[in-house]
Amino acid sequence: MLWVKAIHVIAVVCWFAMLFYLPRLFVYHTMSDNQAIKDQFKVMERKLYRGIGTPSLWLTIIFGLWSVHYAWEYYVSSTWFWIKMALVLTLVVYHHICGYYLRQLSNDQCTKSHVFFRWFNEFPTIILLASVFLVVLKQPL
Repeated sequence: MLWVKAIHVIAVVCWFAMLFYLPRLFVYHTMSDNQAIKDQFKVMERKLYRGIGTPSLWLTIIFGLWSVHYAWEYYVSSTWFWIKMALVLTLVVYHHICGYYLRQLSNDQCTKSHVFFRWFNEFPTIILLASVFLVVLKQPL
């Protein structure tokens, strides 16, 4: 069981690496006026999203559910767990919104500014903080 949790945590770290870095690439992409640099960002963004982010998303979900099934009765009756699941679902939606912006940028059709993406980039940090506090503080010390 501990190896399942370990893989879940590793997948979460990899997924968050993408959630933090991809919107930062969007910032630089939208700031650039050089087409060759924009084309390089397109490659980097696609590889990050498809090669790291999406597989990490699926591993996070699979190994998270696998971990939960060991003590389903406990989790299903815990309010903190359902709040955390709502936060995870929110991140899954955010992940797909990143994919939407990635497609727009790859087709040179994105109208969002670098300022928008600077703010957009902060959202996963808030979700991470809330999730970590929920998990760590679920029981009194």
